Amino acid sequence: MTSKFQPQKFFNLRDKPLAMDTSCFRLNQPNSFSLANMPTTAPEDFDKEVSKKSVKKLTKRIQALQELMWAEHKQRLLVVLQAIDTGGKDGTIRAVFGRTNPQGVKVKSFKRPTEEELSHDYLWRVHPHVPGNGEIVVFNRSHYEDVLVVKVHEYAPLEVIEKRYQHIRNFEQMLADEGTTVIKIFLHISKDEQKRRLEDRLNQPEKNWKFEMGDIKERSYWDQYQQVFETMIQETSTEDAPWFVVPANNKKYRNEIISSIIVETLEGLSMQWPKPAEGLENIRIE
Repeated sequence: MTSKFQPQKFFNLRDKPLAMDTSCFRLNQPNSFSLANMPTTAPEDFDKEVSKKSVKKLTKRIQALQELMWAEHKQRLLVVLQAIDTGGKDGTIRAVFGRTNPQGVKVKSFKRPTEEELSHDYLWRVHPHVPGNGEIVVFNRSHYEDVLVVKVHEYAPLEVIEKRYQHIRNFEQMLADEGTTVIKIFLHISKDEQKRRLEDRLNQPEKNWKFEMGDIKERSYWDQYQQVFETMIQETSTEDAPWFVVPANNKKYRNEIISSIIVETLEGLSMQWPKPAEGLENIRIE
């Protein structure tokens, strides 16, 4: 008999809901969206110790739901992470997905395109890495680089880049129509926070390896990046592939929000354990 997964069997929710309400971070009216008006910081009453405990429970829930997803082997989840340099993509992946079974969770990082990738259309290198049945795939950067860095540095004509928003909407709609749940998360940090994180990379020996000389040059394009991020979200946040803009200066607050988004998304899939083989009740292990 197939039984519907009931997370409360595994976790004591007590009086407080496990996942926070994340609806305020989802872009439902992208045309009126202004990135400059979105917060980058946690609220004044944010309690980091309470949040730390919440994230621990949330990530345990993600672990259980991902196990169910892999067992059922029907659903697919694509999580796209975008941010400016030092935005916290790597840290988010460690904090949110660190408990999960790597058999069913894959991370794909998109670096500077290779010569072979540049010899094809810009989505060619992306499509092979979308999730299969039972999988969660996290994109660390993504196909959106081709409307971000390419636009800021004018690596392609503007009329070419403008057409890509429609390409991307069509690509993501195709994934959704074929059964992939798509959520996109923009990690929103302030310019001062980026400065602090870059200084940490310079001043802390264990973080020196993260610093690249090009980071300073890219920082000089801060205003241009804010504009292309805003346009990206306005043009590509849809009902079936929404953007969430997450305040990311405070890493604990960021982790709680994103863990909540993942839990809410997975629970919304109404997954079920596979039917067991017939006659199990008659089997005795000697």
